[in-house]
Amino acid sequence: MTGVQRESRSRAEAEVVELVSTLIRFDTSNTGVLETTKGERECAQWVADQLQQAGYTTEYVESGAPGRGNVFARLPGADPGRGALMIHGHLDVVPAEAADWSVHPFSGAIRDGYVWGRGAIDMKDMVGMMLAVARQFKIEGTVPPRDLVFAFLADEENGGKWGSQWLADNRPDLFEGVTEAVGEVGGFSLTVPRRDGTERRLYLVETAEKGLGWMRLRAKARAGHGSFLHDDNAVTILAEAVARLGKHTFPLVLSDSVAEFLAAVSEETGIDFDPDSPDLEGQLAKLGTISRIIGATLRDTANPTMLRAGYKANVIPQTAEATVDCRVVPGRQAAFEREVDELIGPDVEREWITKLDSYETTFDGHLVDAMNDAILAHDPNGRTVPYMLSGGTDAKAFARLGIRCFGFAPLQLPPELDFSALFHGVDERVPVSALEFGARVMEHFLLHS
Repeated sequence: MTGVQRESRSRAEAEVVELVSTLIRFDTSNTGVLETTKGERECAQWVADQLQQAGYTTEYVESGAPGRGNVFARLPGADPGRGALMIHGHLDVVPAEAADWSVHPFSGAIRDGYVWGRGAIDMKDMVGMMLAVARQFKIEGTVPPRDLVFAFLADEENGGKWGSQWLADNRPDLFEGVTEAVGEVGGFSLTVPRRDGTERRLYLVETAEKGLGWMRLRAKARAGHGSFLHDDNAVTILAEAVARLGKHTFPLVLSDSVAEFLAAVSEETGIDFDPDSPDLEGQLAKLGTISRIIGATLRDTANPTMLRAGYKANVIPQTAEATVDCRVVPGRQAAFEREVDELIGPDVEREWITKLDSYETTFDGHLVDAMNDAILAHDPNGRTVPYMLSGGTDAKAFARLGIRCFGFAPLQLPPELDFSALFHGVDERVPVSALEFGARVMEHFLLHS
């Protein structure tokens, strides 16, 4: 075991693995379509039952659509005058094709030192930690320093329309008094080589997220017979615009969170990350697989993901449409949209299907100190560093309410594990030891938050 030695396992540490395995067995696949998304209500009600068995009063909320279940529970703290801390996690997962997996994606199998299944790291691992620590605190009569709000949410994998976004718009009372929040995709370890030949585990705390936008492009032209000559073809107009956009490289922008991350890694490793170097991506590659996430935070991206046009092989359609997944660096939204308009040209219309703003906070303050202390208490070789997430989380909705948000779901990972590839990937899994570590760190953090 790495880190400090312990006399005994806590209640949370003892049950977190089985909780995560059980959560995975609920197939909460979010297809993005109300009629085919399933399992959230059953999973949310099971979570509520686990909390009620420990003594909590819970509130179950279906957010504007049948089956989109959310659960809230509050644990009063010693100082009611302080702002509450919310710990949030989503219950839905992206779909999985069982034939592609080594184990069934909804088996929650525990084998080879891992818990396997869809959601193991996105994000039923943290949901299990939340549930384990919440239960322990209530059963043992623990009083945290301030109120804790535990929120288990629906629909994050489709932008939170029927989860966090709906709740922020329609049930702001659920967040009364909450001033800070922690959620997913932060607190995991990245092992890097040090200048002196040893290794250091960096724990990446998410302090920023790129904006998330799904954009529809539409070209309109004259319909006609496929055998005629056509110099005004909606498919051609759209295809050329999509190709220009998909091949475009947006300018490099170094946000504060990314700059602080690179400075910390440079200090530990001796690698010089020069923003003016044409080979900055090559320098980042020296960090291993995490470079995929970090590299995506250096600039805006606009990736075409869907095309739709026509209804018969010999008919030139009047309309052609494309969907583009856009991720925008904080502070770049207006400039990004101007650049997109120049690329697609005047003959292509665009509209936002989903548009969620970017977010960034500073890496300082009491809560950051509490995260750092919790990590060091259980891994003296650790160091917390800020970073930006290239994707998006429910934090976007809570930031609209003035809540300061971080990503902190602590996991101590094996250096060889390709963590970033597991998000939405085949054979998603989380180490048993990482879950137990996470439960210990989460308990320490919440007791000193």
